Amino acid sequence: MSASIVDTDSDDEFPAGWEERVTLEGKVFYVNHETKTTQWTHPTTGKKKIVKGELPYGWERKILEDGTVCYIDHINQKTTYTDPRLAFAEEVKDSPYDFRQRFDGNSRALQVLQGRDLTGKYIIVTGANSGIGFETARAFAMHGARVILACRNMKSAEESRRKILKERPEAKLEIMEIDLASLKSVHQFSENYKQKKWYDKYSETVKTEHCLVLRPLHLLILNAAVFGLPYTKTEDDLEMTFQVNHLSHFYLTKLLLDLLVKSSPSKVIVVSSESHRFTDLSCDNICEEKLSPSPKNYQDMRAYNLSKLCNVLFSSHLDKIMHNKGVASLSLHPGNMMYTSLARNWWLYRMLFFLVRPFTKSMEQGAATTVYCATASELDGVGGIYFNNCCRCPPSSAAEDSELAQKLWDISEKMILDRVNR
Repeated sequence: MSASIVDTDSDDEFPAGWEERVTLEGKVFYVNHETKTTQWTHPTTGKKKIVKGELPYGWERKILEDGTVCYIDHINQKTTYTDPRLAFAEEVKDSPYDFRQRFDGNSRALQVLQGRDLTGKYIIVTGANSGIGFETARAFAMHGARVILACRNMKSAEESRRKILKERPEAKLEIMEIDLASLKSVHQFSENYKQKKWYDKYSETVKTEHCLVLRPLHLLILNAAVFGLPYTKTEDDLEMTFQVNHLSHFYLTKLLLDLLVKSSPSKVIVVSSESHRFTDLSCDNICEEKLSPSPKNYQDMRAYNLSKLCNVLFSSHLDKIMHNKGVASLSLHPGNMMYTSLARNWWLYRMLFFLVRPFTKSMEQGAATTVYCATASELDGVGGIYFNNCCRCPPSSAAEDSELAQKLWDISEKMILDRVNR
């Protein structure tokens, strides 16, 4: 048996003769080997720490016959006497909004998830067949979650699924079709998801009808988007960029809200952009024509920027009305001008994004902030705020306008009702 010690957070140095340990309940305590005493506070800083949640993916705790507790890493075939969660111990804080930055723009999605076991979590990722969405889905699947790749292009989604399975054969992945340019398709997706059943974890080997229950939904990742389109109308008679980037995601969330509440604590993560700062949307001019303009009033960048502001406003208002029901929402910027399929619609954008490629984030770095907002333990109970580079960031003044958020919500509901009730 190896007695190797998992490296812990070394920001606070220990005096000679001290050791950090953790109880089975997750409370960190400190041992003074010279005086043979223990205490709950750090011997230098006086801070208290805890470790939260499950053991990392692939780890198991065992209690030996003599009462000794050991930890087995089945993936790397190693055993240690030290709880691996100590590497991710957190300070006990007075407010859920009191957290320090642990990651930045160089962090990768899998780094953010280090030490996490997402087994039993059900996650939907829209646009998961390529780019940031693919890396987001891959990171979740690599840590044990059951990930639903919600995509329009089924062939591309199947290729992405095979790619992840080649890397991690035991990954739990499903493909479900959704076309965000069609409210009918969004509704059908939600119905299909709700109709699926799953087996209770204690009965998976039995697989009898009595153990079938409705599947939960713990994380809804609204990632899919379009950019740089010529003026295009959807089958719902709406401008394409607005419907795909905002309205259909709004509708999808509304349709799945009951499931998110039943699965609480749950989260809705909305991938927005710093582009949300460059639009003139306000309480004075918001209306259906402004959100879904006619051809003569359309500009592709203006439409994209407006849709990204809608993302932040939607996320903040969703959190406001649903937080007390156990559903939190966060919005984020993944990175600037990353070379994804987002720029596919015009050769000039493709060239521009290609030229700046050496100076931008990789896809895995772009997925890091999404994964951080979705899973970071220090963000438990946190919602209604905006992130950039895995760090809380003030959005635009318009994005913080609660009256504008309410008006957008009301208009969005009306636009959907007017169309689904036809």
